[in-house]
Amino acid sequence: MSYFDAASAAPLHPVARQALLASLDEGWADPARLYREGRRARMLLDAAREAAAEAVGCRPDELVFTSSGTRAVHSGIAGALAGRRRTGRHLIVSSVEHSSVLHSAETHEAGGGTVSRVEVDRGGAVSAETYTRALRPDTALVCLQSANHEVGTEQPVAEVADRCRAAGVPLLVDAAQSLGWGPVDGPWSLLTGSAHKWGGPSGVGLLVVRKGVRFAPQGALDERESGRAAGFENIPAVVAAAASLRALRAEAAAEAARLRELTERIRARVAAVVPDVEVVGDPRRRLPGIVTFSCLYVDGEALLHELDREGFSVSSGSSCTSSTLTPSHVLRAMGVLSEGNVRVSLPFGAAEEDVERFLAVLPGAVAGVREKLGASAPVADVRGDELVVDALGKRCPIPVIELAKVIGDVPVGGTVRVLSDDEAARLDIPAWCEMRGQEYVGEEPADHGFAYVVRRVS
Repeated sequence: MSYFDAASAAPLHPVARQALLASLDEGWADPARLYREGRRARMLLDAAREAAAEAVGCRPDELVFTSSGTRAVHSGIAGALAGRRRTGRHLIVSSVEHSSVLHSAETHEAGGGTVSRVEVDRGGAVSAETYTRALRPDTALVCLQSANHEVGTEQPVAEVADRCRAAGVPLLVDAAQSLGWGPVDGPWSLLTGSAHKWGGPSGVGLLVVRKGVRFAPQGALDERESGRAAGFENIPAVVAAAASLRALRAEAAAEAARLRELTERIRARVAAVVPDVEVVGDPRRRLPGIVTFSCLYVDGEALLHELDREGFSVSSGSSCTSSTLTPSHVLRAMGVLSEGNVRVSLPFGAAEEDVERFLAVLPGAVAGVREKLGASAPVADVRGDELVVDALGKRCPIPVIELAKVIGDVPVGGTVRVLSDDEAARLDIPAWCEMRGQEYVGEEPADHGFAYVVRRVS
């Protein structure tokens, strides 16, 4: 079995396992106590904090450990907004942030705050200029991920941080995906991370608040972790998290070069051997191990199951793999195809022969799913130069398949009106037009769902 979903959770690093087992015997006592066992636990906690701070590039007293990366994000955003309440209640985030950031933004809005969501380009990147334009006199906090968790695109954090500093506004960086590869550049103010992303145990996050940043912890707290993370510290897990971060950093440069070559191979070969595929994410400014692509006329869940049967664990942002039946907010913000989406995220040590086997298996898996899916003849109605396709009640990728089947039945300049109540159609039909060189006219309300209008160009 080849595990290719390290962006969700990386396998436990051997060094983390060793540190975890060793500290179970030494780090079980209360580090706040003065007796021998407590002092021993405090020494382990302090050493882990120093190691993590060195890897992040901050002072040890600026870093606290939390119960998860999500908790670090929620606490960091809430505390920074509360600390800057006198300045205002305006928050800036990108449209492709992790859901933990977006959920915090929604909570802030529900409480009377305002939020600006900065759009991204088709590669998933923001521009520093767009962030600068979003700044206002009442901006209390800016959030920007260091790299995207779904498509691997790296963001211009250092440039945005410089502009935020010039404006006197703190920047919080969600560095969960990138921290294992290296520190985050630039004068950022707050930073969060999650140990299970770099081969540490789950249930350990970190929050860094630079000295001088106005910060008011929210919620019921206690004296632990500088009052910023309540509860008894999980010292064995914290020690293992710091140990794995340090171990990965020692290997990062060489492993990054190796994984970049493998992911470039996937990007090139997938586009060459799989028909009707779109490889997404910035082709150059990207994390070493992530490559994401979407296949037309493929049910994402069926493709993931087929790849799982072939021995490959991958993930997807397709709506048809989600219980909500809504496409990934990242793919939607980028304006790229969501149907048949596959994210391959290679862990440290991923074998070249496993990548080659994946590339050999993928074309047949896609072809097999397409053949099984084969939509029946579309229900169409000719109205002059317009063809109306009734895809109501049909889920992705059926509306796009039916559009593709009939586009040749209208004259050049004629239109196809697709009726659909599938949320993914709003994203996938424009993306199909972009891939196929057809004109997407727009959407209109219909008696049920929406009508998506496409003009035939060629």
